[in-house]
Amino acid sequence: MIITVTLNAAIDKSLSVPNFRLARRHRSVERRTLAGGKGVNIARTLKTLGQPVIATGLQGGPTGTQIIEQLTGESILNDFVRISEESRTNTAVIDPTTGDQTEINEQGPTISPAEVELFYDKLLYLARGAAIVVFAGSLPRNVPADLYARLTRELHKLGVTAIVDSDGDPLRLAMRAEPDVVSPNMLESEELVGHEFNDDDDRVIAVREMVALGAREAIMTTPDGCFAQVIVDGLPRLHRARINPREPVAAVGSGDAFLAGYVAARYVGSSPEECLRFGVACGAESTRRLGAGLIDAREVDRLVGEVTVTELALPAGVS
Repeated sequence: MIITVTLNAAIDKSLSVPNFRLARRHRSVERRTLAGGKGVNIARTLKTLGQPVIATGLQGGPTGTQIIEQLTGESILNDFVRISEESRTNTAVIDPTTGDQTEINEQGPTISPAEVELFYDKLLYLARGAAIVVFAGSLPRNVPADLYARLTRELHKLGVTAIVDSDGDPLRLAMRAEPDVVSPNMLESEELVGHEFNDDDDRVIAVREMVALGAREAIMTTPDGCFAQVIVDGLPRLHRARINPREPVAAVGSGDAFLAGYVAARYVGSSPEECLRFGVACGAESTRRLGAGLIDAREVDRLVGEVTVTELALPAGVS
């Protein structure tokens, strides 16, 4: 079983608005409303890929009820902790004429210490039957920044693989708990390692730096694939996985689809290279759809053949 954790779950509204301009009145030509938050998006993709998954996290108010109803309607198993404050709503506006997207994410509810502890106990109970737990997304207000780190240490005691896809302090503190995999995007990676990337050599160095910070394996997602340091036959290896760019409908959630594909392949025992390949195919397929976590599994199988995975050497002068 795979568990996805979404502590800042949401209802995500995606609007397609041609020729979008600020301070103007517009009409959308397409709208999609889905239960969201990174972990929920990952669970949706995993369900489509036929993998056993339970979505958990925090939800509250009428919006929280809507999140649960949508997940249940999609036949996604879920077990969330009910909180007293209202879950958030996020809005993404995609301009199909330019490909630009504007995201407005609400801050989310304030969580009480008792609600945090209820979730802590629930996750450790669920994890007894899990092989992989994915911590994904931001933390709502008043949740300790080290929660992912604390839970990662507990999962290690249970022999459960811990994967973290977050940013800021929650990610930085989680690194100290030595998660099995971290998967930030380029901006999140720059923040984590403390410098900007000018070229691919910098990106290769960055995934090595992330491993040095504590992660066993590190994957940095990019618009056309990823850079990764993964364990192959017991040894760390650097890889670049890439697919030729295609015209996107919406890029919202493509990183979530990538991680879901990677996790799905890892769950069934695929090689590290094939996990990266399958993840990139899922991420690329998701950009063709309005709404995070939505893919066509048959199209993913076709795209896998278009993904190249190359083992990289260290840049000159780096040891």
